[in-house]
Amino acid sequence: MGKPLIYEILEKPASSSVIGICSLIWWLIQKRGIGYADVGLSYEATVDGGQYWRIITSAFSHISVVHLVFNMSALWSLGVVEQLGQIGLGVEYYLHYTLVLVVLSGLLVLGFYHMMIQRFKVEYFRRVTAVGYSCVVFGWMTILAAKQPSSKLNLFGVLSLPISFAPFESLIFTSIMVPQASFIGHLSGIIVGYSIAWGLIHGMNNYWAITMLGWIALVFVLSLKRTGSMELSFIEIEPVTDPSLPSVGVVAPRNGRTLQMDVLPGRRVADIV
Repeated sequence: MGKPLIYEILEKPASSSVIGICSLIWWLIQKRGIGYADVGLSYEATVDGGQYWRIITSAFSHISVVHLVFNMSALWSLGVVEQLGQIGLGVEYYLHYTLVLVVLSGLLVLGFYHMMIQRFKVEYFRRVTAVGYSCVVFGWMTILAAKQPSSKLNLFGVLSLPISFAPFESLIFTSIMVPQASFIGHLSGIIVGYSIAWGLIHGMNNYWAITMLGWIALVFVLSLKRTGSMELSFIEIEPVTDPSLPSVGVVAPRNGRTLQMDVLPGRRVADIV
């Protein structure tokens, strides 16, 4: 017999917390009828519309229960990182670099979209909307593959993959089996994961983690306020334009206090990450 579940949860506190948060968010999404376009990451909404909060909401949101179960099953297996303090990993390392993976993989996805739109003129990527924790999952697969290549990745308790091949095996498998799976999102997680594992991104400690978290929270709240996505009456953003100059294409709301910026109309394509 294996260990009781409660002991495994105590051995993987950070992974268990993330799984709980993602599951709760999935339940709220289902209860309130929220869709991809409401919480997902798209170039149009995030870059053109200034809704930078989507970098965070998209990572922790899942619309499909199958998508949620797949990601959380992989994440549970990857929680072994928290138990590897003897090789420089552990709970603190896991928390610090999960924060890095969430933010940098999201930014890298937007960077790929920008290149496809601006360089190659593929407008399709302007409205592609991605949701899911897979960027982070693929990042941790990559880090564990580099740091502990003898480990195994267990999925659903029945499928076991050598961790050294798991990132690219999973990338190819999901691209073939799940056409909506975001190749760019998964690849972004792998790139950031290798950057961390090879020391290109390093030096995270409690100070930098708290500082980074503070900036994330500030940008998150201010972008929610500025785009009118949430009414935050205790925050006032003053206009920076010269009132003597004519305005172009912006209609102020009746109370004159904030600017309402709606996402441009058009059909979106959902990417599962």
